[in-house]
Amino acid sequence: MDTRLRDLREDNDLTQEECAKIAYISKKSYIRYEKGERIPPLDTVKAYAEYYHVSIDYIAKMTDISQPYPKE
Repeated sequence: MDTRLRDLREDNDLTQEECAKIAYISKKSYIRYEKGERIPPLDTVKAYAEYYHVSIDYIAKMTDISQPYPKE
């Protein structure tokens, strides 16, 4: 998950601070998730999936297909 978060951030030209704001978390927490030091909670992963329009499975590295996040 760590490299996937970093790749998505870099592909979208975002800073770590901007990514932290997307999920309403601290920059320190985001950095830990990106480095793989901590696993983000599901609501945080969901926030990134919605923002980047990818599936939760893609962020969690359960698939390499970045399926769009389903719209409700």
